[in-house]
Amino acid sequence: MNDSHTSLSRRRILLGAAAASAVTFGAPGAAHAAPGAAHAAPGAGGAARARPLVLRDRLAGARLAGGPARFQTDLHERLDAWLAFWSANSPRVWSTPVEIEGRVDADGDAFTLHAIRVTRDDETRDAFAAGRSDAAHLATLASLHHHFPVVRVEPGGAPRVADGPAGWTGSGEQVAFAVTACRELWGLRTAGPTDWREHVSRAGHAVDPASRSGWAAFTRASLRRGLRTESY
Repeated sequence: MNDSHTSLSRRRILLGAAAASAVTFGAPGAAHAAPGAAHAAPGAGGAARARPLVLRDRLAGARLAGGPARFQTDLHERLDAWLAFWSANSPRVWSTPVEIEGRVDADGDAFTLHAIRVTRDDETRDAFAAGRSDAAHLATLASLHHHFPVVRVEPGGAPRVADGPAGWTGSGEQVAFAVTACRELWGLRTAGPTDWREHVSRAGHAVDPASRSGWAAFTRASLRRGLRTESY
């Protein structure tokens, strides 16, 4: 996919890093619910309540490379919604994603993405690859910021997301992403950490990107700019 996206510098792409204590996907098998490692949560009378993990081998119809993995149910549902959103805003010549490569943390509530694979012209290709510095990388980060509150880029370029409701928090990761997106996807080369919102507003973005609805609109627009689909 390199020929369809503008190459970006490694420094601009690697917006942050987070160490992930993770397990790789296990042996292939059918998707089903299964107990696994669990969080302890306060229950009635202060008793701990375990939250079983579910075993899944797909995200939004795309198979998980390496076989099924154990997720917290809520994280898996959010990842399903994220990948469907990414696909809906991808080029029409791409198939829906056919394979996702990544890893789930041992407690099932964080996911690190390495690749999204689609089919084009009867050939499976990496539409997103963690180690590749291009507009599709930033576009995919935008889609993850649209659906998750915490998106951190590990050394090597793989984004790691933690479960939770999406929205603007003003975190360093969000601001760093917004500035890079302004410069590399929106063409707002002088945007900085303190004035990027004003640059976006002058570019015709009607809603404050630091509001809940504005952040959702900004990240969606950035996804479409990065994947070259803003015209439809």
